[in-house]
Amino acid sequence: MISHFMTDLVIICAFIICITAIESINEADKIASLPGQPKVSFRQYAGFISIDEKKDRAFFYYFVEADTEPASKPLVLWLNGGPGCSSVGVGAFCEHGPFKPSGNVLVKNHYSWNKGANVLYLESPAGVGFSYSVNKSFYSIGDEMTAQDNLIFLEKWFDKFPEFKTREFYITGESYGGHYVPQLANLIIQSKAKFNLKGIAIGNPLLEFNTDFNSKSEFLWSHGLISDATYELFTKACNYSQIRRQYQNGNLTPVCSLVIRQVSGEIGKFVDTYDVTLDVCLSTASMQSEVLNKLKDKPKIDVCVEDETIVYLNRKDVQKALHARLVGVNQWTVCSEYFILPLSAQIIKKIKKKNHTLKINSETVK
Repeated sequence: MISHFMTDLVIICAFIICITAIESINEADKIASLPGQPKVSFRQYAGFISIDEKKDRAFFYYFVEADTEPASKPLVLWLNGGPGCSSVGVGAFCEHGPFKPSGNVLVKNHYSWNKGANVLYLESPAGVGFSYSVNKSFYSIGDEMTAQDNLIFLEKWFDKFPEFKTREFYITGESYGGHYVPQLANLIIQSKAKFNLKGIAIGNPLLEFNTDFNSKSEFLWSHGLISDATYELFTKACNYSQIRRQYQNGNLTPVCSLVIRQVSGEIGKFVDTYDVTLDVCLSTASMQSEVLNKLKDKPKIDVCVEDETIVYLNRKDVQKALHARLVGVNQWTVCSEYFILPLSAQIIKKIKKKNHTLKINSETVK
């Protein structure tokens, strides 16, 4: 009787020690509360994970547990695109994180993804957001190294949060995430990493340079933003993929320069290129007042949320709460100036050749 009791006691103590050890690993990254944050019951974590200690390179992450029953919910990694744009600033605080800045405070986002999942936002590669490299030559790395660094980050993150290692895992992203997401998934499959990867999802992805960029002309024309004549120029005289290539090489031809000026002139300054149905954030109070006086209904979408996020994440008290710091830069920015688009998308061809199949929500995607 006593031996059974002692055995049970040892098991219970070992369990408590194990749980305590797990909690102590990530306790330093736990966020007590963000400045201006409404009261919530879910836990938040943020901090740096070293990718290369010798070269002093580290990635910054922000992690929010699911609003309810986090132990039964999957883990979702979110990667913004650019390349060079912040998953924390754009993804978490502008799009689908639990909060959005509004003035000096945070307000609840009723469309937050953490209502259905535990969500991990990663600023990658080094040079994006708070992520850094003391050696700035690593700010010009390509897609292959980015995928390798992202895998290193995940391995170390799972060591810090081992309770999520067997959880259903999804990699998601948008824009240039059309490169980052499948490349990382491909590397996980190749490396046979012991993650419970279930699927990937990418929204509005950049997959193939010519096809994706050259669709811009038809999109603008079909929405009445450019004239028939300008559409002809934008498709036959100089298309958008040509303009992007020339711009990156610092050698815009007179013809392409004329076309992009014509397009920009017809679109004007008051169209949001990411959502042409939205208003834009006006720069001065007088301009805002002038427009708002003409509105009958209060706008349902805060078109200035990106501007407010920049102000919020540059506050010292916010950076302290996030366990963040600026390294080699004077301020946090939404998108880094260090990155340019590569001119091809070889990874997609590689994945097609390997014919890897991932299941997403019971549908098979190749």
